[in-house]
Amino acid sequence: MERDEGPAREESGHARVQDVRARASSAAGRTDRDDQSGRDDGEGQRGRAVAADSGDKGSGRAAKEREDHEEAAARTESDAAWDDGLIARRVSETAAGQEAPVVEPRPVVQAQPAPLAYDGPLRSRLDALRELVGLSRTRLDSRTLSEAGRVLDEAAARRRLSGQHTVVAIAGATGSGKSQLFNALAGVAISETGVRRPTTAAPIACSWSDGAATLIDRLGIPGRLRRRPLQSPEAESQLRGLVLVDLPDHDSAAVQHREQVDRILALVDAVIWVVDPEKYADAVIHERYLRPMAGHAEVTFVVLNQVDRLPGEAADQVLDDLRRLLDEDGMALGEYGEPGATVMALSALTGDGVSDLREALGQFVAERGAAARRISADLDAAAARLWPVYATGRRAGLSEDARDEFADRLADAVGATAAGDAAERAWLRNANRACGTPWLRLWRWYQDRREPPTGRLSVRAPADEEATARQRVEQAVRTVADRAAYGLPAPWAQAVREAAARGSQGLPEALDELAVRAGGPPGRPPRPGWWPVAVLAQASMTVLQVLGGLWLLAQIIGFMAPNLGVPVLLMVAGIVGGPVVEWSSKLAARGPARRFGLEAERRLREAAAGCGRARVLDPVAAELLRYREVREQYGRVVGTRA
Repeated sequence: MERDEGPAREESGHARVQDVRARASSAAGRTDRDDQSGRDDGEGQRGRAVAADSGDKGSGRAAKEREDHEEAAARTESDAAWDDGLIARRVSETAAGQEAPVVEPRPVVQAQPAPLAYDGPLRSRLDALRELVGLSRTRLDSRTLSEAGRVLDEAAARRRLSGQHTVVAIAGATGSGKSQLFNALAGVAISETGVRRPTTAAPIACSWSDGAATLIDRLGIPGRLRRRPLQSPEAESQLRGLVLVDLPDHDSAAVQHREQVDRILALVDAVIWVVDPEKYADAVIHERYLRPMAGHAEVTFVVLNQVDRLPGEAADQVLDDLRRLLDEDGMALGEYGEPGATVMALSALTGDGVSDLREALGQFVAERGAAARRISADLDAAAARLWPVYATGRRAGLSEDARDEFADRLADAVGATAAGDAAERAWLRNANRACGTPWLRLWRWYQDRREPPTGRLSVRAPADEEATARQRVEQAVRTVADRAAYGLPAPWAQAVREAAARGSQGLPEALDELAVRAGGPPGRPPRPGWWPVAVLAQASMTVLQVLGGLWLLAQIIGFMAPNLGVPVLLMVAGIVGGPVVEWSSKLAARGPARRFGLEAERRLREAAAGCGRARVLDPVAAELLRYREVREQYGRVVGTRA
């Protein structure tokens, strides 16, 4: 019984180890039947030899030790010494009866990779975009700013992760051979290939070095879909730092596959687009992906696969036509040392051109600049989408002429000119009263007693005049708002008009109060220095008239000797001199009266302009200032000065 128990335990231990090796061999394209045959030929023969030579319990103990040793090895393989996921092994074809060599994992070096570092210009652009979004949240809707916010979030997330790794996605249409190319680059059959469509149902990640686990976590790829390539010194040194992701078909009939493609394409550092001779001109890939991502040309590879199916010079012709289509998409081609997309032809099936792609990838990864270039391209794309809401190519602002015109319109609405004329007439009327003849002043007093002085006292404006004044104010506000909004993008123009409309509420009433307070002269108009002289002269003329009249009356009644010449002369001098003094006073009063009227008009104009500035122009100017600030930040985002 013990003789049979030893081989049985050995076979049981090998069966558990076989399960681990079978999964690794499956990733390399080997079947369970081949691995089972090789194991039975090698390990089974050794088990039977041990059972035949050992007839006691020692054989059982030896088998138990081998079982423990191989179980420990199996746990080492299964527990993933690599922190990036599972390990793919390739088993080479060997002669029958020989055990296939297996690539064993290396010890893990637990070193945290350095985070990604952006250069100064890129950091400045990101800071400007962050400031731009903050200044615009109250003026633009969240949908407009969503792409900019996404770029900021992804840039911050990518900056916290490894800067020593470059994440490259392989994308393509159904049947383009991208999974086959993925396996060819990895040197081991990792991604499933075949005629069934879609073959790749979930993204698979393959890392050439340690420390990429957080990057793959960001892509949402679970540990069961993480692999390691065939380990060789040449491949490791050439592609060290590369994280390759095989995506599902972008034209898959399954909606979740297309969603996964779009999600991961927005997160990777670079993309390898795989096209085939049949669908390289497909409108789906050009209109949905290549044309919108034309600004990402520096982090884009376009590979024409399956050239082995093209006879003669057909491969060069198809490649030239592919370049033409990419040029029409607006994608710059990296030719003659210029930055742009890398375009090449190969055959993943035969291996023709794969080494050239591997070399180009190795140089691309060694530069360690793909992540920053991807973020910079995302910034350019976000800035291009924001161009209509921040810049229109026209000069924007409110000129001094527009401000003066607004003030003039308000002054007209409040009646500043009429108030000045009224003040001038009041001055002249006061002058006439002070310097006029006593008889004329007495006559005017008598007229004022008989009729109400409606022509000289301010009365309330009729209702139609008030309505007209209100319409003038509203028209003035609309005009200045339109002139301030001219040249602004639609959201900011709307913000300017809304600010002007809010300020215009209650403006007509405020102007009416100003007209009452500042329109009319406070009390009587001031008198110039020559007024006492004019009053004295007018009094003298009156005295001459009275004196001459009394003298003449005394001569008539015989109280005095007859002498008509002197009293008549005195009366004529008084009668003629009074109007002359009054007329001279009117001439002398025109200048001061005009200045007094202009001063009253100026006070009312300034009061109306101040009211309009505080209620309308200042809010509009604040909106324009905010726009200039965001325009300046937008200029920093696009790398120019606004």
